[in-house]
Amino acid sequence: MIPRDKLEGLKQELDEIHNQISDTSVISDARRYKPLMRRFKELTEIIGAWNRFQTLEQHFEEVKAMLDHESDPEMAELARDEKLSLEAQLEKAELDLRELLIPSDPNDSKNAIIEIRAGTGGEEAALFVSDLYRMYSYYSEKKGWKLQLLDANETGLGGYKEVIFQLNGENVYGLMRFESGVHRVQRIPVTESGGRIHTSAVSVAVLPEAEDIDLEIADADLRIDVYRSSGHGGQSVNTTDSAVRITHIPSGLVVTCQDEKSQIKNKAKALKVLRARLLDLEISKQEQEIARQRKAQVSTGDRSAKIRTYNFPQSRVTDHRINLTSYNLDAFLTGAIDEFIESLRIAWRNEKVNE
Repeated sequence: MIPRDKLEGLKQELDEIHNQISDTSVISDARRYKPLMRRFKELTEIIGAWNRFQTLEQHFEEVKAMLDHESDPEMAELARDEKLSLEAQLEKAELDLRELLIPSDPNDSKNAIIEIRAGTGGEEAALFVSDLYRMYSYYSEKKGWKLQLLDANETGLGGYKEVIFQLNGENVYGLMRFESGVHRVQRIPVTESGGRIHTSAVSVAVLPEAEDIDLEIADADLRIDVYRSSGHGGQSVNTTDSAVRITHIPSGLVVTCQDEKSQIKNKAKALKVLRARLLDLEISKQEQEIARQRKAQVSTGDRSAKIRTYNFPQSRVTDHRINLTSYNLDAFLTGAIDEFIESLRIAWRNEKVNE
């Protein structure tokens, strides 16, 4: 059922926002202007779809009236065919409109910060962190995104205890958000001489990049420590105190960065990660509140949930949220993950439409 009163109200809101974004005092204020422009674009699309639906609806009523009074059999047949065609078009237009009425997440259009950490499985889990990092690197290349490494904690065998990187591009967070959760791998580890299959786990956290207008961090809330960077095995990476540790006192969040030789660059990267984590905390609180009101089938925030299994002996990858399986694991690990991400996005939107 189309909420006609609501749509007429949105039409009025669009007119009001149009007047506001034409005001020079608003244009010069980024905190007001940016969200208003985002809403203006969103409403323009909704009202465009609403106008198209109304045009189709009017045409349908005209054809139906003509059919009721048409005595010519040939013309009546043509009218019946057109009526059937318009019914199908109206059904699709209504579905499109209902989808557009789903409140959009303003974070979807943002860049994303990805944190991959080794869980159970020791060195094998660390090696799988490296595999996932490579997989997302390939995927970002295919999407035309830019990848920036923020921090990494390497192990002796070429894996990572932790790797943090940023993806910059169009609608990055909106696509990558469904990768948050526990990724499980089943394979024979390179460290296993007996040829037994082991199960290891890796956690992935996808955070929207926080901008200055999203939140403010008071200097008094930060404790910043510097220390000497070191690589695996305790080997010194450089001889200056360039590594940075930032503690956000109110939340207790701690971020470290030692990837750069410059203390200034490490501090900037660490602050970027801290801002993203603080914004993610706010988003998680909102999602938990929503989850109390309804049971979501497609998780985007519960990092403790096992979302996917990568089974190497069977060349199988399965997403447990939507029961989607592929038997082309090699291609998947080289970045061919679009089918899974798109299916998750559709499943999530269908949930929203049916609410």
